[in-house]
Amino acid sequence: MKETIKLSILDQSPISIGMEAADALEATISLAKHAETLDYERFWVAEHHDLFGLASSNPSVLISAIGARTTRIRLGAGAVLLPYYKAFHVAETYNLLSSLYPDRIDLGLGRAPGGSAEVSLALSDNYLAGVREFPDKITELTSFLKGNFPGNHQFSKLSPTPIPQDSPQVWLLGTSEKSGELAAEKGLKYAFGHFMTDKNGPKITRNYRKKMKELHPDQEAEVIVAINVICAETTEKAKGIAMSQFLWKIRQSMEDADHRVPTISTAKEYPYTEEDLEKIEEYKKQTIIGDPHEVKEELQKLHKKYQADEYMIVTIVHNPDDKRKSYTLIKEAMS
Repeated sequence: MKETIKLSILDQSPISIGMEAADALEATISLAKHAETLDYERFWVAEHHDLFGLASSNPSVLISAIGARTTRIRLGAGAVLLPYYKAFHVAETYNLLSSLYPDRIDLGLGRAPGGSAEVSLALSDNYLAGVREFPDKITELTSFLKGNFPGNHQFSKLSPTPIPQDSPQVWLLGTSEKSGELAAEKGLKYAFGHFMTDKNGPKITRNYRKKMKELHPDQEAEVIVAINVICAETTEKAKGIAMSQFLWKIRQSMEDADHRVPTISTAKEYPYTEEDLEKIEEYKKQTIIGDPHEVKEELQKLHKKYQADEYMIVTIVHNPDDKRKSYTLIKEAMS
């Protein structure tokens, strides 16, 4: 019997040259609707701050907008940057979303800053303290969601209302051995950011499963692996489309550069330095690029390494139509 590889989407609401932030957000909502028609498992949105190339700074607001225009696809945050927030506030917000959109909401948790050091100061009185307290914040948050504080706890009588019939699924996002271990310790589902780094990914996810079995034998260990993929009708077209993403990534580290996603023609004509070209070769190693047959082969190879429950695809290109087509071709190839 043929094994079905489950596919989902992570969208960061990138702003392309020629678009406004509102256009990027509308493109995200439109993509979510398209993903639902293609039967993708879930659709997550990100949290970034003070990054002019990305429009999603508040996942919960965007999730609510998407939920109002879809009917069944699971929606989630990838991720809520928990060091910035009080656990009770996050529990209330995602209980509210779960009440609005029953059995459809995922709450992904991360501890990255999502922006510059100045952003961390603007958002939090002490972000570093929040990072140190991250494990305790997770415990507090899940206790609020489950309503299982000990009777003598100061918050035992608090309820993060409204209380939904189906609580949000809680996932921990990460890219390190430490994050996998923490997910297992807390009994959470785990999402590994392969698109950010593929270093030791299969080992990290295997160790997560092993530790979950040891610490929580009654709970199922679930793994999502997030990956970069760009698919087009031909390999040549896919490689051309990918260049806009690679130039976009290069410009992210340039303070005075345009941080929106450039056009394909701009990317092809750009005067790359030797250092730029070296970076692009590294980006290519972290990205699956090709026609449907090639993408299917690479996804199957990746699945042999990870044996994940699901693969969450990140696609950043200049033209939203190319992005929609990419997701369509991938789903058709893998069906």
